[in-house]
Parts: sequence; structure tokens; C-alpha cells
Amino acid sequence: MTTSAKATSIRLWDFKTPPMRAFHMSWFAFFLCFFAWFGIAPLMPVVRDEMHLSKDQVGWCIIGSVAITVLARLYVGWLCDRIGPRLAYSGLLVLASIPVMGIGLAHDFTTFLMFRIAIGAIGASFVITQYHTSIMFAKNCVGTANATTAGWGNLGGGVTQMVMPTLFALLMVAFGLSTASSWRFCMLLAGVVCATMGIAYFFLTQDTPEGNFAELRATGKMPQKSAVKGTFQEACRDYRVWILFLVYGACFGMELTLDNIAALYFIDYFKELKTADPVYALGIAGFVAGLFGSMNLFARALGGIASDRCAAKWALSGRVRCLFIVVLLEGMALMLFSQARTLQFAIPAMLLLGLFVKMSNGATYAVVPFINKRALGSVSGIVGAGGNAAAVAAGFLFKSSVVSWPTALFILGVIVTLVSVSILAIRFTPQIESEEATPPILTGDEAAPVLPAGVQAVCASV
Repeated sequence: MTTSAKATSIRLWDFKTPPMRAFHMSWFAFFLCFFAWFGIAPLMPVVRDEMHLSKDQVGWCIIGSVAITVLARLYVGWLCDRIGPRLAYSGLLVLASIPVMGIGLAHDFTTFLMFRIAIGAIGASFVITQYHTSIMFAKNCVGTANATTAGWGNLGGGVTQMVMPTLFALLMVAFGLSTASSWRFCMLLAGVVCATMGIAYFFLTQDTPEGNFAELRATGKMPQKSAVKGTFQEACRDYRVWILFLVYGACFGMELTLDNIAALYFIDYFKELKTADPVYALGIAGFVAGLFGSMNLFARALGGIASDRCAAKWALSGRVRCLFIVVLLEGMALMLFSQARTLQFAIPAMLLLGLFVKMSNGATYAVVPFINKRALGSVSGIVGAGGNAAAVAAGFLFKSSVVSWPTALFILGVIVTLVSVSILAIRFTPQIESEEATPPILTGDEAAPVLPAGVQAVCASV
């Protein structure tokens, strides 16, 4: 695959060229994966009451939902280097749809937890999304492409917080289903949609701008599988990969944690909802929690755009400094949110936190493509696994009987702030710095803005 074949701009209304088709299919597939992954989260108050779950059991469900994703992301990153993102995504979507539908069959804590753990594998879709856009777009806009596809995909975590309670209520009111049947049917629908998307991904995308991995290897345009042997070990030996592992844990790990606990947190810790009608409280808590996830519509893209702009001015060191600033601000915002005791204060604080969490996500994966291009899949997988590893660790705080959830959030805010300092240790060789500082030559239509004017206006202040 040649660098010249990569897209040098993002044309949102283009659905014909391979890079833009991959752009749209990858973010939408990731959206559906996130929707299904956290589809049960806003319904947990109903599940908790039906199955009589204790705080400890709810904590294990939170941990289980993100635990297997650590291994899945490591494996999928390795797999992308070998078979390409098209086959990897199609297979993951179809296979992961099985536990998404299967959780509707759970009737006790043990079976519910097993399915909740298995659903977590669908979170590996993030690695494929970032891999696919990384090999489709040139260095001048790869940060924006990665951040936008991931951000719009992560939006599924916010939309599901709003849609699932609404669908749940609709099934009860319009179709007369019981609470037990309603939440189960919600998850069945989510699984069917994921499987359908897996089939569509196979037929509507290709691995690279020039074709699929198998075809390119057959014609000698791409190294054989043996040429990427040892890339995982190579990635593991790079200290920068492990710094980004920690950093992504500090940002995406916090996003996963909040996606999991937000509805329960607002119902249990804010008297405005704690004393309200349960169905009403569930709807309001889901809507408020959904606001956090919905910020992915623009906030993660802002992180990628800011990183690309800093790179244009200061090369790769600019990307590093940009990442440090947004992660530092995230840590401070998380501590602020943990101190909120009323909805009037909590909602603005949560939105501020969401802005920096998602900008940090985008800025992280604006650095990843430049760490080791030969081992891109492995680097993406390891860093992505960091987000889930942190979410697992955070889950133990929230299941503890001696730590309240507000205190747990404050502790995490302190940790995020400390992790931000490690970013300053990331270095690149002078040769790589100079190569990445040289912008691609853009002519004619390629010189068009990477995003529409309206979005650029929002980003102008970054």
C-alpha cells in the first residue's frame, strides 16, 4: 500500500471512494457495537430489582462488561495486521451479536454475568475502527479521521442511554409486555442489528485504498503475513506504547466506567431522582447519562483536530503536548464532578468532564499511528486494551463496600491527573519528527477542508 493512495481530506458526503466508505462504515459499525455493548446499562435498575442483585453483584457486572475486552482488543489488533480490518470487523460483529441476544435468556445472576462478560468482546471493534481509518487517511488528517470515527461510534454509548429506556417503556405501554420481557426484547433487537451490520461490512468495504489484503499479497503489492511476524513483541518493547496504554486507561477507561454507572449513580446519589417515580427516574437518569455519551458527536473529533493542528505547527511534539493538556484538564474535571451533590451542579460538571474525556480519547489515537507503522494493529490493540484494563480496575472501587461512589470518582480524578504527567516522557527520533513535520502536497479538490465549515467554526477556538 502506497502513501499516495491515502485520502488527504475528509468529504462527509462521499460514499463512493474506498477511504470514505470505510470511514462511514467503520464509525456506524462502532456506533452499533457501543449501543449493544452498553445497551443493558440504563436498564440495570430494572434488572437489579428483578434479580435482586446486591451492590457487590452489580459491581461484578460492571467489571465483567469490560474485562474480556482487554484480551479481545489485544487479539483483534494482532489479527488486523494479518487478515485486514474487513474480515476482522465482519467476523466480530456476527459472533458478538450472539451474547447480545443471549443475555435476554438470563434468569439469574450467574447466567446474566456470563453473558455480560461475553458481550464485552464487541468492544474490540474500536481497534478495528482505528486501524481501518489509519490506513485509509494521510498524515495531515489521520488524527481527525481517527477521532471522528471513534467519537461518532462512541456516541452509541450515549444514544443507548436514551433509547433503551424509551424502547423499554414503549414495549410495556404499546405492546403490553412485562418489565422482564421488555428489557430482554430490547437486547434481542440490538443483537439482530449488529449481526446485520457484520454482513454489510463484508460486502461494502475493502481493507485499503488499493484493495483487500489477500489481493494485494497475491500481486506482491503488500508484504506477506510472515513479514509482520513479531510485530506484537516489537510493540510490547516500546515504552511509549505502555505510556499510551496508561493514558488511554485514564481517558477511555473513565468513559467506560461512567457509561456503566451513570444511570445508577444519578438515581442512587441525587435525591431529586431517588424519591421520584421509578419509571420517571429511569427515563431522566438515562437522558442525563446520555448527555455524557452524546458529546462524542463533536468532542472526540475536537481532540483529533486539535492534535492535527498542533502537529502542523510543532510536528509530533505538538501532538504530545496537546495530549498532556487535555488529559490534565480531564483529571481536574473528574474531581470537580465527584463533588457535585445536586443535579443543577452535576449536569454542567459532567458535560465539562465529558468534553475533556473525549478530547483526550481523540488526542491519544492521533499519536498512535506514528508510534510504529509496521506494527500498527498491535500498537492500536495494546493501547486500546488500556482503556478496558483501567475500567476493570475502576470497577473494583465501585463494588467496594467501604468506598462510596463519589469518593471513588474523586480518587480516579487524582489518578488521571498523575497519569497525565507521564505523557511528557513520549519522544520521537529527529528523523521521524522531520518526516511528519512535512505536510503532503495538496492540489485541486484535495485541498478542500477536512470537515464542513460549521464544524470548523466550532473547532476554531481549540
